[in-house]
Amino acid sequence: MEFRQLGRSGLKVSAVGLGCNNFGMIIDQAATNTVVDTAIDAGITLFDTADVYGRPNLGGSEIFLGKALGARRKQVLVATKFGMPMGDSWDLQGGGSRDTVMRAAEASLKRLGTDYIDLYQLHAPDPQTPIEETLRALDDLVRQGKVRYIGHSNFIGWQTSDAAWTARVNNLTPFVSAQNRYSVLSRMIESDLVPGCIAHGVGLLPYFPLESGLLTGKYKQKAAPPAGTRYAAWANRGPAMTDRFFSDDKIAVAEQLGAIAGETGGTALDLAFGWLLSKSYVSSVIAGATKPEQIASNVKAGTWRPNADQLKRIDELSPPPAKIGF
Repeated sequence: MEFRQLGRSGLKVSAVGLGCNNFGMIIDQAATNTVVDTAIDAGITLFDTADVYGRPNLGGSEIFLGKALGARRKQVLVATKFGMPMGDSWDLQGGGSRDTVMRAAEASLKRLGTDYIDLYQLHAPDPQTPIEETLRALDDLVRQGKVRYIGHSNFIGWQTSDAAWTARVNNLTPFVSAQNRYSVLSRMIESDLVPGCIAHGVGLLPYFPLESGLLTGKYKQKAAPPAGTRYAAWANRGPAMTDRFFSDDKIAVAEQLGAIAGETGGTALDLAFGWLLSKSYVSSVIAGATKPEQIASNVKAGTWRPNADQLKRIDELSPPPAKIGF
């Protein structure tokens, strides 16, 4: 397993991370234990969850992950998130207020069965709360030893820069990571967020790297999706669900990307991971798994890299967004 610095921090993370959103929602505790065991054996050290994961039982993912880790807690890095609404009562409305940060952190620590969180991430921007208030609360958690590093999720470029400036001028703990949707087929953040991350030393943690399974190579044009796949489940809910990831155009591009990887013995899955990890600003690729064999495939894919010619043709098939500025 390759290990990378998380932004400009001193924290090293496995190049392939495990997204834990399926825990408590798609798979039960026994299956979670198997997935976590396999991930640790494969060298994965970064486990990413959130307080809202595990629907309909909010917090279920953190509980399942904490139990699965058990005595191995100190061998891994636990990343979780806060800020999304957890319920209807006044204290569960989410956001980045000091009150929310402190309450959410204590609740996550209890569910995870740990006394510290390695990476605590604001799940989404909170336009109602000044970023300085959020950062001061997070800085207190760091100084108390309850949180080691902090990150944000779903920010855009100016929000990343604003947070970095606010932390610097107020001598507060800065965000060291950004978690956003990013894949070879979804490159929008390259025009805005990525330059901000590079400028401020923020490591990128892409989510949806496989475009909900599109880049696994299992789907074909004009063919019914295999039974039991996410596409098959979504197909019954109408085009609004499927077109976000599984339009005919996207499937066609995914097939061509797989063919490019095949020239050097790779697959569409290899290209999905390898293309992201060819970017120096990507610290770890976060991908979910419900079965041990998926862990093995993801870790293997994390070792593949496209060559210069392949990178050029990938850009032709899935162009980067237009640059912002003069």
